Amino acid sequence: MAEEKLVLSVLVDNAAGVLQRVASLFSRRGYNISSLTVSETEDPAFSRMTVEAYTESENVRQIKSQLLKLEIVKKVAELKEEKSVFSELLLVKVHAQGIEQKNALLSLNIRYGARVLDISKTTITLEFTGQGSTIDEFIENIEKDFSIVELARTGVTSLERGEGSFTDNI
Repeated sequence: MAEEKLVLSVLVDNAAGVLQRVASLFSRRGYNISSLTVSETEDPAFSRMTVEAYTESENVRQIKSQLLKLEIVKKVAELKEEKSVFSELLLVKVHAQGIEQKNALLSLNIRYGARVLDISKTTITLEFTGQGSTIDEFIENIEKDFSIVELARTGVTSLERGEGSFTDNI
C-alpha cells in the first residue's frame, strides 16, 4: 500500500503536557509526524494542533479514534485540500554582499512577495508564507544564485473553508 498525506486538525485542552501526550500516541503506534503546529485558538481554553503524517489510507480512521480516546482531545477532523486552506511560514537568512547581490536577491524576492525583515552588511533576512510547494520553489530559486546562511520553517497550518469554526459545538 502506498502512503498518502494525512492532515488532521485536533482541538485539545490548552494545558501543559498535551503536546507530549498527542505526539506520544503517534510515536507509540509507529506513525511519523512530518509536520506539527500548535497554537491557542480564539478560545483560550483550547489549542489547535495541525498534524501532518504519511500513512496508509486504512489507518486514518484508527488514528482519529485513538486521538479521540484521549480526554484532552475535544475534536478531530481530517483536512482535505479541496475543503481547506493551508499555509507555512519560512524565515531565511541569505548571504548577499554588496549592492549588486542585494538588488538581485530583492528582485527575486519581489517575484514571490516575501517580506524583508532585516538587512545587514552581508545578509538579508526574508519572511515568506505560502503553500509548502511554493516555499520549496522559493528556497530552490534562492539556492541557484545565493547561499543560505540559515533558515527556519514552520509546519503546515490549516483551516477549513467556509463560515463555521472548528470550536463550534464544543
